[in-house]
Amino acid sequence: MRRFKVFKSLVRDSLDTITQGSRKYHLWMAALTFMMLVGMYCYSIQLDEGLSVTGMTDRVSWGLYISNFTFLVGVAAAAVMLVMPTYVLKDIDFKQAVLIGEGLAVAALVMCLAFVIADMGGPSVLWHMIPEIGVFNFPNSMLTWDVLVLNGYLFINITIPLYILFRHYQGKEAKSKVYIPGAFISVFWAVAIHLVTAFLYQGLQARPFWNNALLGPRFLASAFAAGPALIILVLAVIRSSTSFKIQDKTIKKIAMVVTVAAQINLIMLISELFKEFYAPTHHSESAYYLFFGLHGKDALLPWIWTAIPLNILATVILTFHKLRNNFKVLYFACFILFIAIWIEKGFGLIVPGFIPGPYGKIAEYIPTGIEIGVTLGIWALGAFVFTILAKTAIGIEIGKLRYKK
Repeated sequence: MRRFKVFKSLVRDSLDTITQGSRKYHLWMAALTFMMLVGMYCYSIQLDEGLSVTGMTDRVSWGLYISNFTFLVGVAAAAVMLVMPTYVLKDIDFKQAVLIGEGLAVAALVMCLAFVIADMGGPSVLWHMIPEIGVFNFPNSMLTWDVLVLNGYLFINITIPLYILFRHYQGKEAKSKVYIPGAFISVFWAVAIHLVTAFLYQGLQARPFWNNALLGPRFLASAFAAGPALIILVLAVIRSSTSFKIQDKTIKKIAMVVTVAAQINLIMLISELFKEFYAPTHHSESAYYLFFGLHGKDALLPWIWTAIPLNILATVILTFHKLRNNFKVLYFACFILFIAIWIEKGFGLIVPGFIPGPYGKIAEYIPTGIEIGVTLGIWALGAFVFTILAKTAIGIEIGKLRYKK
């Protein structure tokens, strides 16, 4: 009964905290709310007219929604790069950032599930994903494995930080015997959510572009580059706009993680390009379409030839110690690396898998305004969720929010 009373007080104090702030904070939340409303309006059109209002067709049935879903799975998994050194290896330098990273993982998972709902056409078909009620088809379907690991990872990333914050809210230290087992599980679970997503694509025999043994490892490498890169950018904003102090050495250690992951990702990219173009077969047509166009069709060329130079530039900048330790340069490198991997794991991975079709026909995909509106609305939802979680967590960690007996 007492715990329920404390939790009720925590919820009340959290609501007071997230409804108060500076003018910049209120403008930020108002902008996110406006974008969510635009997204809801676009989604209402999609509900009314169906998926025909999107750029997807029976030829290219996965587009902007699944591209963002695939990318955000990696962002969610990246939280493990802070969880493992903090909770498992007892590295105190990561301790300041770990709750921020887990909050980012929760927001990313919320967006993942929202993109799945958008891609399914509407929430009315979600009952198919309920075991024993819908057509769940477990364990034969890789999609059902993806649903399970995503929801399981969301549960882990909510419960562990919630327990730690709940204890800190009362002025007590969290008991390691309670959260350490969950931290160990989250390390393996984070790897699982990305590998299962990669296996989902690899298991489609009719799509040779995805039948690549490096797809799973490269998913992990790109995730551990883009996710921590975003965490660094978020920590930079928190350092400049709140009283939550994050030491330079914390950001430098995360930057080292980004650097190693970006280098591995680039090496794997070169390996894939060699395999596709040194001794090409008819299965290389998707890669040719992506990088050079095919039969006069070249809608993806501007995307991929923006991503590749940005990826190389960011990796080169991060590789040099002096450049990486200059925080302005570091933030720039993290930003362009995040954009590059978003393009590469989105349009550069999902759409080319459908082109050309089984009979050699090329049907290009271009997202419509409705898709873009829904996508921006979902990204705004994720930013809104993260802002609420981060503001509450920071208030508790700096001692501003405490339970009043």
